[in-house]
Amino acid sequence: MLDLTKAAKAMQGMSQHLNVEAHAARQRLEVAQNLLVKAAAEQGKLVELQENWRDRTLFNAATPIEPLSDRTYITAPPSAHTVFATDGSQISPNHHEIAYCYLLNVGTVMLHYGQSRHPVLDSVPEVFYKPEDLYGSRQWGIRTEEWMGYRRAVSEAIALAEMGCNWAKVNDNKLPAPALAMVDGSLIYWFLEQLPTEARDQILLPILEAWDKLRLAGIPLLGYLSASRSSESLSFLRFEACTHEVPDCMTNCPNVGFAATISFADKAPCQEFEPLRDAILWATILSPGQRSPLWKSQARILDLYGLNSVYFCYVHVGTEIARIEVPEWVAQDIAQLDLALGMMLAQVHKGGGYPVTLAEAHNQAVVTGGDRSRFFALLEQQMIKAGLKNVGISYKETRKRGSIA
Repeated sequence: MLDLTKAAKAMQGMSQHLNVEAHAARQRLEVAQNLLVKAAAEQGKLVELQENWRDRTLFNAATPIEPLSDRTYITAPPSAHTVFATDGSQISPNHHEIAYCYLLNVGTVMLHYGQSRHPVLDSVPEVFYKPEDLYGSRQWGIRTEEWMGYRRAVSEAIALAEMGCNWAKVNDNKLPAPALAMVDGSLIYWFLEQLPTEARDQILLPILEAWDKLRLAGIPLLGYLSASRSSESLSFLRFEACTHEVPDCMTNCPNVGFAATISFADKAPCQEFEPLRDAILWATILSPGQRSPLWKSQARILDLYGLNSVYFCYVHVGTEIARIEVPEWVAQDIAQLDLALGMMLAQVHKGGGYPVTLAEAHNQAVVTGGDRSRFFALLEQQMIKAGLKNVGISYKETRKRGSIA
């Protein structure tokens, strides 16, 4: 139980610290704004420096595809369109439960607008209990709980592609309303960079295959990131802030790219606006309904994506600055990109600040505490029917559930 009196004492001095940090944040923001103006004037030169010195820089900077001065208003989508999304949740494995297994529950939602069609709101559970599912990842030093999260990403992508393919079949030989496939979160699976090749392929290849099915079906894919903490576009400004003739970090500033320190004086010149985030900068620049220039991410994992390499932009959706990610095949089709962004923005407005399809997909996927209890009760019944004896939870779990506190 939390003692609020003691917690209040622990908070003393926090407001003063936050006030000091707010002043420093305003300074960093001014620096970044000035650098953005300068970078826009010599964008071509900076892009060339980035390309030529990519292997000597120690930070990850995205590449602007459009002029940095661009501020594009997003057009409204056609009245008839379809949006679908998936999201996932899980019951994690627990040695104290009646059986060591885990469950993935993928929520699927398809909403039609301006059409006489019923919406789809469903969830698909999958139980993993075989040894290869529970212990196979340990050969690569990956915990079962961690591997479960990776498998969830695969299940979400496959379910999304299945909805898209089914939608395309239903509308075969017709003039269908445009459709959009949305996911909650990034399309860039940064965490896969550190995995062994064999383990990474088991996760990434099925996801990319699912995205290819959407591409062949002509359905744009879009990742929506709320409260993004990325600084990829800001990192590009480090080329403008660099005081050396060439951005050879490994020779000139070997410590650049590591965690930023608190004081301006302790940073390299190109780090003076850190730890500012992209969303904070673009919030001071974009008006509601506008998007930033399009950027190409240079994350290393994207070398394995092929045609699905990720582009992104920032959009003022009215309530926040959202980071929007799309595969290369969407970004290179301007008409398709504009249509996808229009449908996305309409989703935010319908959802009161967050895409309604993503919110509903989450609601379909979420596993409550009551769901968890009923799942294990059902599992217990099945085990008893199968003739298993001594079915029950551990004494530790029994004691925790029956605490007298």
